[in-house]
Formats: sequence, C-alpha cells, structure tokens
Amino acid sequence: MSSRHKLNIGLVRRGFSSGGGAEAYLKRLAAGIAAAGHRVSLFSASEWPAEEWRFGPIERVKAAGPIAFADEIEKVARDKCDLLFSLERIWRCDLYRAGDGVHRAWLRRRDQLGGPFRKLGRFFNRKHSAALALEKSLFANRGARRVIANSAMVKNEIVEFYGYPADEIHIVYNGVPLELFRGDEQRDRIRADLGLEKDEVAVLFAGSGWERKGLRFAIEAVETLGGKLKLLVAGRGEPGKFPASRARFLGVVRDMPSLYRAADIFLLPTIYDPFSNACLEALAAGLPVITTKTNGFSEIMESGRHGTVVECADDIAAIGGALQLWSDPARRIAARPDILALAGRFDISRNVADTLAVLRSIAA
Repeated sequence: MSSRHKLNIGLVRRGFSSGGGAEAYLKRLAAGIAAAGHRVSLFSASEWPAEEWRFGPIERVKAAGPIAFADEIEKVARDKCDLLFSLERIWRCDLYRAGDGVHRAWLRRRDQLGGPFRKLGRFFNRKHSAALALEKSLFANRGARRVIANSAMVKNEIVEFYGYPADEIHIVYNGVPLELFRGDEQRDRIRADLGLEKDEVAVLFAGSGWERKGLRFAIEAVETLGGKLKLLVAGRGEPGKFPASRARFLGVVRDMPSLYRAADIFLLPTIYDPFSNACLEALAAGLPVITTKTNGFSEIMESGRHGTVVECADDIAAIGGALQLWSDPARRIAARPDILALAGRFDISRNVADTLAVLRSIAA
C-alpha cells in the first residue's frame, strides 16, 4: 500500500449512537485514512445518519440483528472494496479491530459480580449468543485474517479464549485529537452553568452502557464520601435506575471538551472496558483518572501519578480512597504536567499511522 497504490477500504460498523466513543473513533480513523489518499466507504445499518459521515459513500445494509447484518455483509461487501476492515463482529474480514473487546471475557467478569441468576439468564439472551457465534467465527475459525486489539488485555483474552495466533494480533492503542481537549478556557463559566460551587470537586463519569461501566459503584463511592464531591454523569442511560442525591445526569453532551474542562477528576469504575476512549480524553484534558484494572486503558497509566487504578469495580473503599486523594487541588496541580505528557503520546495521528501500517502489511 505505497503512496502510488491507493486502496478502496471498506469500514464496517453496524449501529450508531450519538456521543458514542466507537463512532467518534471511527470518524477520526476514516478522516486519517482519507487524508492518506485512500478511498473509504462505510457499511452500516440504516440508523447511521448521513450528516455524520462525510468521508465517502455509505452502503446501507438492511438487517434486523447482528447475525442478519453479518449475513448481508457477506453478500454485498466483497465486490465493493479492496480490503474489508471491520469494527463490528461479522463472519469474515481482512482486518478486525476488537474495539468492543472479547464478549466471553465481559460475560465472565459480569457473572463474577452479578451472581448465579444473571449467569443463568444469559443463556436465554439472543444478543449474547449472536455475539459469541460471530466472535467464534472471527477468532476460533480464523474468519479474521488479522486482528487489531486496543490493549494487551484484549490481545491476551483473544489468545486465552479462542487460541488465535498471538503474532497475528497487533496492539494499536486508541488515540484522540489532543488539541480539542487542551486549555481551560471559560472553566469558571462552564462550572457556573452546571450549578457547581467554586469549592465543589466535580467528579465526571462519561459513557453509555452504565451497568458495564460501573455507574452504580461510582454513585455509591461519591454518596458514601459526601463532603464537597459532586458527580456529573454524561451519556445515554436511565437515571431512574440509579437514585443519587449527589449526582447530576446531563444526558448526551455534544461539547465534551468543555465538560472535561469543568471537571476535576474523571471516574470510571468499569467492570470491563477494552480501552476507554473517555479515559484518554480526560487524560488529554489534564484530569487524573480513577479506573479499574479491567480497563485496558489502565495499562498506559501509572497509579498514583496519572490517577489511580483499583483492582475491582465494586471496591467502594478503594474508589473512595482514590477520590479523597485526588480531591486535593495541590495534588492535581502537581500531577497535571505528567498527565498531559502521557496523553501527548496518544494523538489520533499515531493511531491512524499504526493502523495504516497493519493495512499495508495485509495488502502486501
């Protein structure tokens, strides 16, 4: 895939969620691939808005669920692109980015926290059986010629659960456009608009899929500590299921950089996350990150220096201790240069370059 050899790369992502990290990443990746001179097309279901894709044609696939979508991709994608690069579980592709992690690993972690009744219930859930069938096709049956994992945690899980060859899995960490998150312009005004007092410590939780991302643990830790802590929750979910006196639910926030600037600490006690993009965005904004060992993002940070890594999502005492530690403004100020320096290694341009290198190796 030299500068003279321009390819038509088909990207696959079935659904669309406004404010979703996967969607934001896909658009950033597509922009980078297009800037390198390659043609990009998107294979997606009907819900992807046309205004959210300006990088090439959208091939809309009519399908009611993940299996039907994968079946249709088999029929329509091969003749329309040189390389099929999927960010979605399908039957086969040239390159699969396991940005959603390993479903078997997520179920195991959820079962460990959810008890036997939840484990029994999942055998009757078609969504889980579809994900597992497609995952088996990609990994165990080698439907994916190559795999990109966005953390060593995910790479190790693919090898452990499915025996996929480790040397065919490339670790490419997430990246963000760093310039969007730098600076603290209008911080005081933004905080005032959010109803925050000057001496309140704004703890930000961001993301959809609140059960998996550990919102109930974040709420319990903040409620237990009390004091000047205020929890801001950004993302799509059902607030009625998470009663809290110290939390404010903001819904889907379009201007996330401004929200990061208003916050003091980022908290994501996730049960399972391949590599949280929101944590990386928070890091780029200079915030200390409190997260779990079961978040692939934790691999790149040093606990106590860039934030805190706790062992388990439900360890409320450990989360509370981390919140107390980083509630000290002097500590946050002292840590900020190291936090920003670490974030500087994960600009989206590096991610795109590393991803293109994998695509070149396949094309060769």
